[in-house]
Amino acid sequence: MKDTNKFMIYLFLCMHISSPQNKQIKYLLKLQQKSKFRKKTKEFLVEGVQENQLALANGYKNKGFYWVEEIFNNEFNLENFNQVSISKEVFEKLAYRKTTGGIIGIYEQKEFSLNQIQNPKPIIVVLEEIEKPGNLGAILRSCDAIKADAVVICDERVDFYNPNVIRSSVGTLFSNRLIYSTSQDFLKWIKREKLALYATYLREDTQNLFDLNLSEGVAWVFGTESFGLSDFWIDEGVKTVKIPMSGQVDSLNVSNAVAVCLYETWRQINFSKP
Repeated sequence: MKDTNKFMIYLFLCMHISSPQNKQIKYLLKLQQKSKFRKKTKEFLVEGVQENQLALANGYKNKGFYWVEEIFNNEFNLENFNQVSISKEVFEKLAYRKTTGGIIGIYEQKEFSLNQIQNPKPIIVVLEEIEKPGNLGAILRSCDAIKADAVVICDERVDFYNPNVIRSSVGTLFSNRLIYSTSQDFLKWIKREKLALYATYLREDTQNLFDLNLSEGVAWVFGTESFGLSDFWIDEGVKTVKIPMSGQVDSLNVSNAVAVCLYETWRQINFSKP
């Protein structure tokens, strides 16, 4: 794209940037702040040492690093990458956090599809119109912990590459397979694959989580933080599940509910006695 080409040409011309008014920095700020611009350019920023290491380890294509000499301690080798040193003033303009090792990377986005899921006993998380980047980040950490096969966002509200998602996921955004899909397309796929579909939802026939046989794999559907699961999934016959609770409150934050359901599924698939 025209904007991207201009940016890459400018990248090679500048080796140190000290002004926040620099054209290159303005480009980076647009990537940081504007979801539409990220979608248009198919690029995004990654802040922090661990987050950049995870992006590289999981095959995200790096297009350049920006580092602060006084802060960055050469915690990984930048020799084979395009790199530009920046001043502390510029870094503070770009950075969401000031204690992330003095480095910011720019990357190409990756796209995944449902057809890439090959595990015969997959664990899939389906999120319906999730609204809060922080919740998505926390969910991604749980998905990374049990090596979920995919995280599917139906009818998107959250931009995967929002800096708040990257930050709250501590880089596990990059170790997960994230897929955009409509609810209708995902339902067609899961019926074709003959995979069990469950959702946390209370009604008369709701089953206890610990009474289920999840050992053959499952897709878990979770609704919005504000309104819960939509009627679409209920009308399509999703099996409903409750998480046993002994306290005085009858619900969990969505990220906590995801973690409980994932760990029970993972336990049954990998650790239950035959």
